[in-house]
Order: sequence, then structure tokens, then C-alpha cells
Amino acid sequence: MKISDMNWMQVEAYLKADDRCLLPIGCTEQHAYLSLAVDAILAERVAVEAAEPLGVPVFPVLPFGITPSFMSYPGTVTLKVETMVRVVHDLLDSLDHQGFRRILIVNGHGGNQPVAAAVAEWMAAHPRTRVRFHNWWNSPKTLAYVKGIDPQSAHASWMENLPWTRLAGVIQPECRKPPVDYQRYAVLPPDAARALAGDGNFGGAYERPDAEVLEMWRIAVEETLALIEGPWA
Repeated sequence: MKISDMNWMQVEAYLKADDRCLLPIGCTEQHAYLSLAVDAILAERVAVEAAEPLGVPVFPVLPFGITPSFMSYPGTVTLKVETMVRVVHDLLDSLDHQGFRRILIVNGHGGNQPVAAAVAEWMAAHPRTRVRFHNWWNSPKTLAYVKGIDPQSAHASWMENLPWTRLAGVIQPECRKPPVDYQRYAVLPPDAARALAGDGNFGGAYERPDAEVLEMWRIAVEETLALIEGPWA
């Protein structure tokens, strides 16, 4: 359930019986022909759908992340690594103070990976609280399903093209895009990175049949649900 659908008294009552919660984090960055908010939309939605059968609260998604390489694409915004880490530390401090002792961070953006190290650092100083960092899109079963259909699928390809990340009136290209040269891309400044990546798709088909995409989503929700259930010890 979304924390936005609860009041403080309901949260207080919940904490008397359970100490789990979910914290989705995403990003606002270019996704070719898809919404700039793809990473935030998907992180929050997979968290909400996975937590709903268990009645575990989901906090609002953190919509900004670490994405300096995409800064030449209008609409993209980035946080410094230090800023992102400080924000996550502050959020964990708040949740720990309230009494949440099992926290699942559901991440929707690959550039947020420094948060995983920050979480380990935070837990070392807070031994009573357990925090998991979960990249929903590359959890084992989800990634295996995606690669089984399209080994070249990547950022802004069909695997992120769901009914809730599409834009009205925007038509996806019917072609496949060759993989971006990641070794070159990794060392380029933003303008050169945009010139290399073009429309922003990093490789693979732009779209696949909804039956395939929604099956991927079902697997992703199931894997996230399993992490909420534990074990946590």
C-alpha cells in the first residue's frame, strides 16, 4: 500500500505488528521515445504491486538519481553521487527512527549503483536494521527472461516500454538498434555521449508484443515480492 494512502496513526498501528517498508528510487533522464520518468515510474510501480498482497507500505519514489552522462538530453536532471548518498542516508535514518527495521530499496536506475555501497556502510553503523538494495530489472529471473527474448535489449528498449511508460501519440520505431559501444560511451562527456547514443536507446528492439512485456513484469513483481517476504536474518 502507498504511504500516501495512510495517515500517521495508521502507520503507528502498522509498526506494532510489522517493521517492513519499501523505498523506491529512480531517475529523471532520457529514455528515447518513452517518458523521461521511466525509472521512477517502474521502480514505484513494481514496489507497490509487490508489496500490496502483504500490506507493506511503500514510500513515494525518489524521482532523481545519478545520470551525468545524459545531461545533454533536455529534461534530464542529475544528482551528484555525494548528494544521492546523503539523501539516502537521511531517508534511512528517518525510517530507522520510526521503527522500520526491514527496508527494501527498489532501484529503477543503473546509475544509482553507488547507493548499494552507501547502504552497506549505513547498515554497519545501524546493526539492528536490515536494508536490501534491489535492481528490479536485473534480478536473476527477470534478466534471464529478457535476455532469452532479446540478448541485446538495453536502456530505453522494449524492456522499459510498458503501457505506463509510453507517451500518447508517440510512435516507436519498428527497427532494432545495434548495441551502443559501451567502452567508448563510458569515457565521453555529455555532448559526445549524446552524439554516440543518438535517440538514446542503447540497443535492441524498441517494442515487443505486450504479452511478452507484461510477462517480464509479472516475473519482476514476483521476484520483488520474494525479497519482501525474506528471509531477512
